[in-house]
Amino acid sequence: MDPRELRNAFGRFATGVTVVTCRNATGDPHGATVNAFTAVSLEPALAQVTLARTSKACQFLDGRPFGINILAADQGHVAWHFAGRPADQTPTWLEGPTAPLVEGAAATISCRPWRTYDGGDHLIVIGEVESVDITDVDPLLFHCGTFRHLRPLETGAHWFGSADCPERGWFDAATTFTPFSPRARQTTKEFA
Repeated sequence: MDPRELRNAFGRFATGVTVVTCRNATGDPHGATVNAFTAVSLEPALAQVTLARTSKACQFLDGRPFGINILAADQGHVAWHFAGRPADQTPTWLEGPTAPLVEGAAATISCRPWRTYDGGDHLIVIGEVESVDITDVDPLLFHCGTFRHLRPLETGAHWFGSADCPERGWFDAATTFTPFSPRARQTTKEFA
C-alpha cells in the first residue's frame, strides 16, 4: 500500500483537533497536537489517543497521567504550536486535575493511565477519565490536511418539507389518536 495514498484516504475522515498534554522528564508541561482521539467507553470512562512512536510525548506518557484538550475553533495557532511550528506567543498553561491543560479549549478530558497498546508506527494510549470540563465554544476541525470550522448543514429542505413536521405533515399537533379497543379489533377481524 502506498503510504501517501493511505494518508490521503485517512484524511477524508473529518476529525476534531486535540492537544495531548503531560509533564516531561523534568516536570515541565509538554503538549503534542493529535487528531487521533476516540471515546472508548462510558463504564469505565475511557478515552484513547494515538501518537507517533517518534514523538516526544510518547516517551512522557508511559504510565503517566495526561490531558486531552479539544481545541476551540479559534485555536488553529495552538494546534500549529504543538505540531512543531512554535507560535510567537506560547499558549497559556492551566493546572489540571491530572496533568497540565491548555487555556481556551472547547473541552478538556483529564486522564489517568489505563493501558498502552502497540499500534504499528504509533502507540495507542488509553486513559481512564477522571474529570472533564466543557464549554459552549465550537471545536476546531481537521479535514484533508486543512483546519475547518463547523457550520450548519445546508440541505435546502426545512423541517416544514417533511411529512413528519407537526405543523404541516400528515397530522397536525392537535391530532389525537384513539387506540383500538379489543372489541374494535374483533369487529375488524370479522369483516376481514
